[in-house]
Amino acid sequence: MTGDPDRGAPRPAAAALRRRIALGAGLCAVLCLIAAFAVAVTRGDGPAAAPSTSAAAVGSPQPAAVRTVLANRAAAVRDGDRARFLATVAAAPAAFRDAQAQVFDNLRRLPLADWAEEYTGPSRDASTGAGSAVDVRLRYRFAGYDRADVVRDRHLLFAYRSGTWVITGSGAKDAPEIWDGGPLTVVRGKSSLVVGDAAGLADVSRLLDRAVPAVTAVTGRNWARRVVALAPAQPSVAAALAGADQDLTQIAALATVAPGGKGARGEDRVLISPGTFNRLNALGRRVVLTHELTHVATGGAHDSRTPLWLIEGFADYVGYRGAKVSVRSAAGELAADVRAGRVPGALPGADAFGSDAPRLAQAYQESWLACRMIAQRYGEAALVRLYRAAGRHAEGTALRDVLGTSAARFTAAWRDYLRKELR
Repeated sequence: MTGDPDRGAPRPAAAALRRRIALGAGLCAVLCLIAAFAVAVTRGDGPAAAPSTSAAAVGSPQPAAVRTVLANRAAAVRDGDRARFLATVAAAPAAFRDAQAQVFDNLRRLPLADWAEEYTGPSRDASTGAGSAVDVRLRYRFAGYDRADVVRDRHLLFAYRSGTWVITGSGAKDAPEIWDGGPLTVVRGKSSLVVGDAAGLADVSRLLDRAVPAVTAVTGRNWARRVVALAPAQPSVAAALAGADQDLTQIAALATVAPGGKGARGEDRVLISPGTFNRLNALGRRVVLTHELTHVATGGAHDSRTPLWLIEGFADYVGYRGAKVSVRSAAGELAADVRAGRVPGALPGADAFGSDAPRLAQAYQESWLACRMIAQRYGEAALVRLYRAAGRHAEGTALRDVLGTSAARFTAAWRDYLRKELR
């Protein structure tokens, strides 16, 4: 969702919803340092200790050796044994050891029901003089929030040092996790878990706790009614969390899905984009977080059937519900178009919600006002029924079955509504 700090009202969200992204929070700088040290070790001028037996001489690590190291790490996290955890990276370059020390400290701050790395096989990445790359599967779960494990494939570099195998690096292109960055703050609200290194996490938690009953009042109680939010301090970290295909320049927050195992639905997350979120006023932050929480409640980030105008418009309807803001102020860009005689001819399609779409703000405003019109003319319960029906049937069928109208008549009524509300 976007907002204009110089205006009294927030702007509707600007976040495309095809969001099968892998969440995490590793700092790009740390990853680059790890990659740089790996190159240095390969050249022989890195700071790693010289092996008593070369990796080339002993070959790749046996699965049992890798599993032993990974089991030691999991047990160390579970038991709070920092020395045992760091022993698994004792011969690594200093930058990697320091990063892993921060990882351990961060993991111990989190409410983990489980955390483990599983060996899945030798990596396709070529082994180097610094060791052998292996594939691992990370599994973790936040106690009280996640229904199932979050599962992500990653890579570790193993090397033979002083008669044993140890970890000397990680995959530079691996999707980061929230604990891969700087020192974490963890705020546990009544219904929210907010994790990050940004300022104002307590305020984010308070707003999310407030949004849970507001969303439930519209959508009903058939959802978890709790949320995990990730709040990095740096826009570059948020971009790494969001994934390479996401442009966060107009996004204040993003509903995402942390991947699950085979066939699993995945766990919902709300990602805060600091560059934009910090420019919002108090009302804007409330609307944005309520909007994203609506996606969590309705499964919007998982939804590939419901039209995007309805997904985003419904979330904005819930976000603005009860807010003391005028339609013309909240839909300023669209109001300017309508006053100039540029009334849209059709509801926005999926391509209108791309981060580089030329009328992105208007697409959200058009969608919001379509849902607002439905709630005013047919009732809020009818809007909820339409949302649910559109996820099961074609858009035209849902409009006919729920509202008793055709797509053409609905579009004509919506265009008249825009003229009335925005001129």
